[in-house]
Amino acid sequence: MPANQQIHLVSRPTGEASLDNFRLVESQTPPLQPNQVLVRHHYLSLDPYMRGRMNESKSYAQPQPLNQVMQGGTVGEVVESRHPGYQSGDTVVGFGGWQQYSVVDAAQPGVLRKVDTTHVPLSHYLGAVGMPGVTAWYGLEKIIAPKAGDTLVISAASGAVGSAFGALAKARGCRVVGIAGGAQKCRYVTEELGFDACIDYREHPDTASMSQALKAACPNGIDGYFENVGGYILDAVLLRMNAFGRIALCGMIAGYDGAPLPMSNPQLLLVNRLKLEGFIVSEHMEVWPQALKELGGLVASGKLRPRESIAQGLAAAPEAFLGLLKGRNFGKQLVKLV
Repeated sequence: MPANQQIHLVSRPTGEASLDNFRLVESQTPPLQPNQVLVRHHYLSLDPYMRGRMNESKSYAQPQPLNQVMQGGTVGEVVESRHPGYQSGDTVVGFGGWQQYSVVDAAQPGVLRKVDTTHVPLSHYLGAVGMPGVTAWYGLEKIIAPKAGDTLVISAASGAVGSAFGALAKARGCRVVGIAGGAQKCRYVTEELGFDACIDYREHPDTASMSQALKAACPNGIDGYFENVGGYILDAVLLRMNAFGRIALCGMIAGYDGAPLPMSNPQLLLVNRLKLEGFIVSEHMEVWPQALKELGGLVASGKLRPRESIAQGLAAAPEAFLGLLKGRNFGKQLVKLV
């Protein structure tokens, strides 16, 4: 069995996460037991939710254990199998974590899934046709539930969730406005992803300025909002929401370092009779097949052209992850291992 390298979480951050919270360790891959498969990871996924799991505070998921491999999504290739449903050479998506190899009990439902790379690149199964894409699909379809002609807004629009949201919303006949950081990302959002407009939050760093930008981009108000950030951007959106608007609350990256995120005008939830619903996509596995089918079709047809930021080698994962939390990535953040 091959030698393995892993990234462990060795301490919990106080305030901002740092490289000192992680350690690269060597390990030995154990021999396979019946129904197990050995997967060599080609890419691992870096996602904002991982920052929340580094804390020990109460959250929707158990904290990442210390001195164990960092958990996260992976795609790769089966190199050895003792399960009748998998054979060497199969391309698979799973939750193998920040390491080069994983041993997976393939008899457990949902831990491993074979994927077809004929029309969809393998890496996209960690982004547009994976968890981020399904996240966008669920928030749009099940919470915002738009009608054709609705105006929808999403923060972190150039990322993996945002790009999928834009393609899905345009397919439903909506006006789609993104919020992203920097002129380059905003051009990508409008010119390549097909959003109707994009607001650069770096040019609008406070509630009043962002609210005015939203008024210009959304002259008919906002019917649905997909929230990834929180903070003053949510305050600004609330000032522009239409009555009976819907907010899908997916992430609050502005507060991942532990700082509280107060709302300036929570009474607007009542005044405008807004629906605000938080959700965790892993709790809705029943919709994944339907969502993945639509997302795969959008990628294969060229209607969804996701962008990727790729760090090279396992040792680069911690720094790439910290960069993701600062918005330095452009599109889905991945680490390439082969």
